[in-house]
Amino acid sequence: MVSQGTTSTSTAASTTPAAENTPNAAVVERGRPPLGERVREALERSWRPAAMLLACVAAWWAITAAELVESYLVPSPGATLDLMVDKWSYIWHHSWVTTYETVAGFILATLIGVAAAVVMVYSTSVERTLYPILLFAQVIPKIAIAPLFVVWLGFGVTPKIFVAVLIAFFPVVIAMVTGLKSVDPEMLQLSATMGAGPWKTFVKIRFPASLPHLFSGLKVAVTLAVTGAVVGEFVGANEGLGYVIQQANGNLDTPMLFAALLVMSALGVVLFVLIELAERLLLPWHASRRGDAVTTTF
Repeated sequence: MVSQGTTSTSTAASTTPAAENTPNAAVVERGRPPLGERVREALERSWRPAAMLLACVAAWWAITAAELVESYLVPSPGATLDLMVDKWSYIWHHSWVTTYETVAGFILATLIGVAAAVVMVYSTSVERTLYPILLFAQVIPKIAIAPLFVVWLGFGVTPKIFVAVLIAFFPVVIAMVTGLKSVDPEMLQLSATMGAGPWKTFVKIRFPASLPHLFSGLKVAVTLAVTGAVVGEFVGANEGLGYVIQQANGNLDTPMLFAALLVMSALGVVLFVLIELAERLLLPWHASRRGDAVTTTF
């Protein structure tokens, strides 16, 4: 009996260091999935919206082919595509102008919105002063104040950029304020007890924790920036997709009108996907924690 106990003890002692050196079986390292699996996941996420898009195009084609509406009211997909091919350089030029105005307005709205949010979070008096003004500016129809920017700034790209900033500014501010206020108070207390100052706490804790909320606001703001740029072009412009839509509407050129609307929608989708891609690259931990979120496009 003694020899068996001694043998069992020695065996357990000899196997203990080996067990300590082996990784925990319950801990599974999550590596990057293989290319085939990523392709399958992308196809799984994209086939439903692709099928919906094809269904809409098929319905569009069926309505025009059956002549349920007049061609000058709803052009066929073929007529719209032919016009886009024939006048591609014309559409590309005006699309580039709108893209420039949208991106410039979005960048300015992001910089100003983040700065305003930081000031509002760190100063209660500033927040109580600015928040009602921001809300008041948001509820004003942008089409109503766009002529003022044209009168003040002329017919160039500057008033269109200002309208894009004004319409995209609010989502950025609200998302950033929410993110900065959503930090775990225990993390702030821990950083204070470890001697971290306000600047280091902001850089190391507050700002990184607010990025998921910020990117949610950016994805909303970038689509609104497209709308703001086009609204500014409606009021007074000689180039841009808004100008193309106005001209096509005045000439009853519905194929050009549909083509401009399709390009404008594609521009918003591309910018949205770019922001989402930046989110996945900068916040891989957040993207992986979301899992199969329905708001993910890829």
